[in-house]
Amino acid sequence: MSLQIGIVGLPNVGKSTLFKALTKIQVDASNYPFCTIDPNVGVVPVPDERLHQLAALAQSKKTVPAVIEFVDIAGLVAGAHKGEGLGNQFLANIREVDAIVQVVRAFSDSNVTHVHGKINPTTDAEVINLELVMADVQQVQKYQEKLEKKVRGQDKTAIKEKIVVDKLLTALQAGQLASSVVLDPEQEEPLITHLNLLTRKPMLYVLNVDENSQTDTSAVGISISAKIEAELSELPEAEAKEMMTALGVQQTGLEKLIAASYQLLNLQSFLTTGPDETRAWTIQRGWLAPQAAGVIHSDFEAKFIRAEVISWQQLVEAGSWSAARDRGWVRMEGKHYQVQDGDVMVFHHAA
Repeated sequence: MSLQIGIVGLPNVGKSTLFKALTKIQVDASNYPFCTIDPNVGVVPVPDERLHQLAALAQSKKTVPAVIEFVDIAGLVAGAHKGEGLGNQFLANIREVDAIVQVVRAFSDSNVTHVHGKINPTTDAEVINLELVMADVQQVQKYQEKLEKKVRGQDKTAIKEKIVVDKLLTALQAGQLASSVVLDPEQEEPLITHLNLLTRKPMLYVLNVDENSQTDTSAVGISISAKIEAELSELPEAEAKEMMTALGVQQTGLEKLIAASYQLLNLQSFLTTGPDETRAWTIQRGWLAPQAAGVIHSDFEAKFIRAEVISWQQLVEAGSWSAARDRGWVRMEGKHYQVQDGDVMVFHHAA
């Protein structure tokens, strides 16, 4: 399954610097607002040591990691929902992503001006959220006008939709995110999915900190030094690891961000391996075996019979698939099996 994360923030918070470091794609990170006009896209492999161990075991010809697509979206300012700055372009681009990463500034640098004249991460987030909320208000109001005509005509679906839309609009006009509104996932949520509301998307905050003040992941997000990440991205792998050790950094910013994104979106990976390739496949937690099979090919889901399953650790310990089978570690699972992170799977399906 494809996964797209939009990286947003006010001008000069280090958003484009972070994007460049994460994806190693050159973007214009000049010190002035709106330097990033068009969204820059970088497809980033998900770091996964399990793949390398399994590929070595199977002597695979190629290794295919899962990927995340990061989209660097033009910086916004207060009034973006009214078209200030590049607001309209910003809003159009961000509606297409699966989740939003907000970069807020906590680093101090007299050479990099702040659009508000002072460093305050909380204010940064408040400005971004307000713009997203106001854009959603406009979106919902516009749709509400269309519904009114159908409601007057006693359209049953429109009547149900309007009840949900009214709930959302009340919250949004009170300055609350649309995600704060609890909706029935089966009866109500499907009625408003097409609106693609910005503030109903999963959201993660990245605090861009000074090099010497990195903190652990918090309840609302993670801390990353974009400056350190930029330096690491320019170094050969061995030198980058030495620098991380010297700094006491356990994970790169990319690893932290991907782990947090997977957790935010409730994702996990299962694995397939063999002489031709070893590959990671991204799925939702809680998916059943046929759904996982469908990620590889739709026919695999429709014609699913059973799956051979083993944890990647057991397969590595056994040394081969046949040795693992001899030990009784390979299980046969049916259509009700809930796939676990790190499962190595072989699917059997009807011809």
